[in-house]
Amino acid sequence: MKVTVEDLSQIKKKLCLEVAADVVAVELENAYKKIAKTADIKGFRKGKVPRKILEQNYGPRAQYDATGPLINNTLYKALLDNKIEAVSQPEVVKSGEVEEGKSFSYEVEVEVRPEIVVKDYTGLSLEKEKFSFDDSIVDQQLEQMANSKVQLDITSRKKARDGDTVIIDFEGFIDGTPFENGSATDFELSLGSNSFIPGFEGQLIGMKREQEKEVEVTFPEEYGAKELAGKPAVFKVLVKEIKEKNIPKMDDALAKEFEAESLDALKGQIKDNSIAQEKQRIDGQLQESLMNTLVENNSFEVPEGMIVNQLHHLKDSFTQKLKAQGMTLEMLGMNEETFATTYREMAVQQVKGEILLDTIAAQEEIKVEESAVEEKMQSFADDSNVPLDQVQKYFENQQALAGLKGQILQEMVTTFLLEKSTVTEVEPKQPEENNTDDSVTEES
Repeated sequence: MKVTVEDLSQIKKKLCLEVAADVVAVELENAYKKIAKTADIKGFRKGKVPRKILEQNYGPRAQYDATGPLINNTLYKALLDNKIEAVSQPEVVKSGEVEEGKSFSYEVEVEVRPEIVVKDYTGLSLEKEKFSFDDSIVDQQLEQMANSKVQLDITSRKKARDGDTVIIDFEGFIDGTPFENGSATDFELSLGSNSFIPGFEGQLIGMKREQEKEVEVTFPEEYGAKELAGKPAVFKVLVKEIKEKNIPKMDDALAKEFEAESLDALKGQIKDNSIAQEKQRIDGQLQESLMNTLVENNSFEVPEGMIVNQLHHLKDSFTQKLKAQGMTLEMLGMNEETFATTYREMAVQQVKGEILLDTIAAQEEIKVEESAVEEKMQSFADDSNVPLDQVQKYFENQQALAGLKGQILQEMVTTFLLEKSTVTEVEPKQPEENNTDDSVTEES
């Protein structure tokens, strides 16, 4: 097999492959053998049709059937022999004819990680937010925990009010026609939660049990489902039940439901956890600033395949978080297309960050030692409260182990870069100044 490699860009290569005639003959023979098993030709039993007769009747089919195996059985070897690591499915851009006694040629374009030299990655000037802690956070958390134990009881009141939960049936119409995913039965809706289309919940306040009403709303212009965005709609709503919240008092008894010995012990746990989370947030912002600076200092192309894979990863992660909250992308007015559009730039930045960190590791000869892997596994076991041997068994999977080593390597490089930077502490930003959208995050 002859292979020539051409660099089309920093992130794309073209391979021109020529497969020898004897290999072509083998695949053609295999194709005809498969055809012979089912070929229905008058005067011949199935499986007993001579090759020449098959060629006369099934030649084009055999040539077509042989093309796939010829490409599949040679492309991987060509990539391996030429040390080309594809980051997405290779694309066949040109294919020759499969003919007996002749070689077979085809051309493939493949995306690859860019080979770059990272510059200006030491001596960076970075800002880090000063750590401060507000004890009111503990009270807020206690209130949220008490709310999590709230009981929804059927109220004796006749009318629904803000804060109540109503059980409703509804069906939505646009121009008098029902629209897809616009109806539900026995739907629980907390009035005032702003979880529905703007203006919907407010019109249910004051409704009675078994009362029906037409609710008129307009979908937001930026609504995720384009066919609904900006359109006026009418919902036929039936209120079936009204429930009110009964929030328990946070005391020692309730604290024990959260596996704390007392209310004071629970407050201490909350404070410790909150401090740890705040420090983690500050460190995360510092690392984000570091990565943004690296990306600004180093311009390079990113393979589309890596961006798409990262978007899939982000969506899966985000979907799982929503699922834990009983929500879906659709409930946020999003679908796969709008998610990809919204978070594409985040995916690009994360892919660039991964490439930069991996390249810096190579340039600085930073490597992951076995002891670091063992230490990380022990950390996982401690944090998740599972036996170490169970964690080790999970990482017997080579793909999982490679991911773990990649995570450790990126942590090591990040630590190295921060040690080589000048970090200045600054006062925390006021809430109105901090517009960071962290609804989707990527954990290393």
